[in-house]
Amino acid sequence: MKIKLKHIFSIILLVSSHQLFAQGDEVQLIGVGNRKVEPAFRITKDPKILDTTITTKTRDYPYFVLQYPTTIATEPIKAINIKTESKLNPLYSTYVKLGIGSELMPLGEIYFDSKRSRKFVYGVHAKHISSFGNFEGYAPAQFDRSKFNAYGAIHETKYTLNSGLYYQNQGLHYYGWKIPTDSIDKKENTQRYQAIGGDFSFASHVKDTAKLNYTLGAKYQHFSSKKPEEDTLSSWRGRENTFAFLASGKYQTKRDLFGLELGVRYNGYKYGQKGDTNAFALDTGLVRNNTLINLKPNIATFLLNNRFKATVGFDLAIDVNEKTKAYVFPQIELKYSFFNNIFIPYLGVRGGIQQTTYRTLTDRNEFLLTNLVLRNENTPMDVYAGFKGTLSKRIGFHVGASFARIKDKALFVMDTVYSPTNKFNVIYDTLEQATVEGSLVYQLNEKLKIEAQGRYFSYSLLNNTYAWNLPTWQLLIRGHYNLFDKFIIQLDYQMDGGRKSLLYQMEEGAIEENGQFAKDLGLIADVNLGVEYRYSKRISAFIQLNNIASQRYQRWYNYPVQPIQVMGGFTARF
Repeated sequence: MKIKLKHIFSIILLVSSHQLFAQGDEVQLIGVGNRKVEPAFRITKDPKILDTTITTKTRDYPYFVLQYPTTIATEPIKAINIKTESKLNPLYSTYVKLGIGSELMPLGEIYFDSKRSRKFVYGVHAKHISSFGNFEGYAPAQFDRSKFNAYGAIHETKYTLNSGLYYQNQGLHYYGWKIPTDSIDKKENTQRYQAIGGDFSFASHVKDTAKLNYTLGAKYQHFSSKKPEEDTLSSWRGRENTFAFLASGKYQTKRDLFGLELGVRYNGYKYGQKGDTNAFALDTGLVRNNTLINLKPNIATFLLNNRFKATVGFDLAIDVNEKTKAYVFPQIELKYSFFNNIFIPYLGVRGGIQQTTYRTLTDRNEFLLTNLVLRNENTPMDVYAGFKGTLSKRIGFHVGASFARIKDKALFVMDTVYSPTNKFNVIYDTLEQATVEGSLVYQLNEKLKIEAQGRYFSYSLLNNTYAWNLPTWQLLIRGHYNLFDKFIIQLDYQMDGGRKSLLYQMEEGAIEENGQFAKDLGLIADVNLGVEYRYSKRISAFIQLNNIASQRYQRWYNYPVQPIQVMGGFTARF
């Protein structure tokens, strides 16, 4: 049955009127209708999430073989011409220097090196100089020095290999005798040192700051003095073998640089056999095996746009001798750069052990005995400070001061037991040394360079009155002048003062203090002048004047130097 809207409205109106005016009477309306209700059903599937992504069907298309003819056209590229104001100087593989000096002093020197190469470097160097001159009133004073070394290196982007071999031969006379030369046995009054050795090193060059760069190296040397004439005494001479293994590594971050150094140094020195005696009752055998191990970690920090640098670390040293001792030394340094490196003050404290060998002592004083007692030099503390910088683009300066306490400092004194008055022995003492120094450098391109250095030393010793043969002040002046690239002039001036020698008996000019006799060795004033004339880029001539003032100052007690020496010769490159 269908009921229209107007009928429904009429029914509502009648019902409302009945409620308002019927006062409670009920009215029932009965109607007949047919309403269809759909049957209920149950969903049997579980609910699930439907992905909104609608995948499309992939269609397969057949491949068509298409071939089109192509052509390539090229145009030549013109070479670029680079013009420079000056060309690189040509390199020559061989350099020869020959000369002859007064007192019959021949000189010969030769270099052979590789030319420019990005990868390989190699070369050899040989030199000989000798003198047949003597000093009036002294024993024969001839000497000769020869050396030869060869080296090679491989330079790659990420690493470098270096190696070298060398041989040195030095002959001399102990001429510190003020007696007639006829009464001197020349064979017994001579000495000859020989050294042979080599080294090898490997260094990495990784440019990334997050990588570790390291260096590995090894060194070996055999050093000996002259063998006695008698075969039965062949072992009664100074001889030693030294070996060193060195390793270091660096690791850099954005602000810090971490470093580590490891060193193992062995020195085996022999004179005869330990505890044995030879024909001379006072001469006993000496054997010393010393191993020195160093471990040095450190950290360098850069702050304030790299103007401030602080390096903090320590040196752990293990000295293996008759007794094994371990030491820890500080390694601290502070630097600050003002005005873009114009003025740099610094302050630091350091210490360490320096291995004493037969070779290092003879390098300082060749007129030594062959039977020596060796002790390592121990510096528990060395405090230093100063500042350096530049006054202009041509002038640089440095002023510094330090105070060090050194144990077992080697001092050279005249021997009176084995060879009176002409050979030196070594004694050891604890020394406190204060140093004040300054230097000034002036350089005008490659034309003129002048350098001046001055040092003042103050010593205080535990057992000796003076620091024997050590100067109390030094002055060094060096000059280099290039005139029109034709004349090269070099000047060296050295002055040392305050040196004193220990005597075992009073003599003229000596003083006695604290029960010891001391003699002033006088002033060293040595002026050397060299002039080279370049005839061409490949040929030149030279003249060298040594000890121009002709001062016969004493390098050591009873060992004066030769007066003025003149040497001339030529050089060639090819």
